[in-house]
Amino acid sequence: MKQQVALAAVTTTAATVMAVVALVRQYWKAKQDRQWGKCQRILRKFARDCSTPVPKLWQVANAMVSDMGASLSSSDEATSSLNMFVSYASPLPTGINEKGMYYGVNLRQTKILMVCGRLQGKNQPISDLYVDEVPIPSSVMIGTSQELYDYIAVELVKFVSAHPEKDDEASANDKKLGFTVSSGDDQSTVISGSNIKLKNFAADTTGVKDLIIGMNRALEKHGLKLRVHALVSIFTCLHYSINIVYKRHFRVDSDSRIEQVDDIVGNLAGGRYYDKDCVAAITLGIGTNAAYVDTTQSAPRWHDSLPKKGEIVVCMEWGNFNTCHLPITQYDTSLDAASSNPGHRIFEKMISGMYLGEIVRRVLVRMAQEAALFGQNVPPKLLIPYLLRSPDMAAMHQDTSEDREVVHEKLKEIFGITNLTTTTRELVAEVCDIVTERGARLAGAGTVAIVKKLGRIANRRSVIIMEGGLYEHYRIFRNYLHSGVWEMLGNELSDNIVVEHSHGGAGTGPLFLAASPTPDS
Repeated sequence: MKQQVALAAVTTTAATVMAVVALVRQYWKAKQDRQWGKCQRILRKFARDCSTPVPKLWQVANAMVSDMGASLSSSDEATSSLNMFVSYASPLPTGINEKGMYYGVNLRQTKILMVCGRLQGKNQPISDLYVDEVPIPSSVMIGTSQELYDYIAVELVKFVSAHPEKDDEASANDKKLGFTVSSGDDQSTVISGSNIKLKNFAADTTGVKDLIIGMNRALEKHGLKLRVHALVSIFTCLHYSINIVYKRHFRVDSDSRIEQVDDIVGNLAGGRYYDKDCVAAITLGIGTNAAYVDTTQSAPRWHDSLPKKGEIVVCMEWGNFNTCHLPITQYDTSLDAASSNPGHRIFEKMISGMYLGEIVRRVLVRMAQEAALFGQNVPPKLLIPYLLRSPDMAAMHQDTSEDREVVHEKLKEIFGITNLTTTTRELVAEVCDIVTERGARLAGAGTVAIVKKLGRIANRRSVIIMEGGLYEHYRIFRNYLHSGVWEMLGNELSDNIVVEHSHGGAGTGPLFLAASPTPDS
C-alpha cells in the first residue's frame, strides 16, 4: 500500500514538473513570438516610411529642379536648399585634340603625390597612368615656402624623367601642371578665400596666387617646361571618426584670374573627353556631389561676371538638398540631430556611403532594445555610432549563401553578436535592402532632375558619369539606381539617359582639367 502511495506521489510530482516545464516553454515561445512580431512591425513600418514609388521620386526630382533654378537666380538661402556655384571650368576637353602626357602634383600634410597620364585624343582612353608618393623631409618642413617649392620641383624632375613625354609630344611652349593641396582632419591646411595656410610648415603660404607664382618659379629654375594651371585644395572633415572628403579646384586662366572648381568637375571633364554628350558627373562614395554643364543664360545670379554666351559648369553641392517630399524616417531624424551639422546636408545623409550603415545600425538598435532581436541584453558594441561601415553593410546585403553566413560573420566581427538564427540574419539583410533601395532611388531621382533642368529628357541623349565606391562596388545599389531612373522615364525615354561609371580612374580629374583649352584659345 505504501509503495502504491509513493508511486502515485512520484507520478503526480513528475506530471506537475512536466506541466510546469510545458508552461514555461509555452511562455517563452509566446514571448519570442511577440518579440519577433514586434521586429516585423518595426521592419514593415520602416519599409513603408522609406518607400520610393515613382510619383514620390518625381516629387523629389521636381523639387530639386525648382531649387536648382532658384539657386542660379538668387543668393538668398531662403529660396533654395542648394547653394550652387559656377566653376568657370568651361571649355571642357573635346576628346579630339587633347594629346600628350599631362602631369599633376598633390601636396599633402607630409607627403607629395605625383601623377601623370597620357591622353591620345579621338576619345581614346587614358594610358601610361603612373602615381608616385614621396615623403617631405623635416628639413624642408621647417624651411621657407620657396624651399618647399624647390623640393617639389626636384622630385618632379625625377618623376618626369621616369615617365617622360614622347619625342613627338614635346612642345616649345610650357605645358600645364595640375597642382593640388590637401588638408587633413586636424586642419593642417586651411584654405580661406584665396589664402592657404600650411600649419605643418614653418613658413606659411598666405596666398593662392603667391603659391602659383612661387611654384612656377621653382619649375623654371629646375628646367621643367611645366607651369601650374589647376590648383586644387582638398578639405577633409571629420565625422564620428569617418572622413568625408570635399575637393576644390582652383584654376588660373590667361589673365591669372583664380577660379574655384569642385573636384567633381574633374570627373565631368573626363566624361566630356570620352563622350561629347556627357552633361553631368555624380560622386556616390563616402560623400556625394554632382556637377553639370549649363548655359551662361541660365545663371542670372552671376550675369555680370559671366561671358555673354557659352557653356558653364555648375557645382551643385547637392548633399545640401532638402524637401518635404524626401522619405525621412525617425532614424534619419535622430541621426541628423546627433550629427555635427544638424539640419544640413540632409540629402547626403540619406544616400551617401558614410551614413547608410549608420541608418541600418540605428534600426537594429531599436529592434534589439524593444524586441530583443539579439537576445535579452543589447550587445554593447551595437550602441557605438558609425561602427557599421557601408562596405560591411554591402557585404551582408549581397550575401547569397543559403544560411547568410556573411551576415553572421560580419555581425560577430563588428558587434560581437553570435548564435543567430537564419531568420534573424535574413531580417538584418532586409533592413540593409530597405536602406540601400531608398538611397539609390533617391540618387536616381537627382540624376533625372539634372537632365530635366537641362531640358534634355524628351529628345536628346545625355550621359551621366558616376564615380565613387557606392556606385562602383555596391552592385545592388547600382542596380536600384538604374531601375529607379528607368521606372521614372519608362521605355520610351529611358534610353535618352545613359548612366555609366567614369572612365579615367580615381585622381585623374586634374589631368583632364589641365588638358582642357583655356578660354582665350
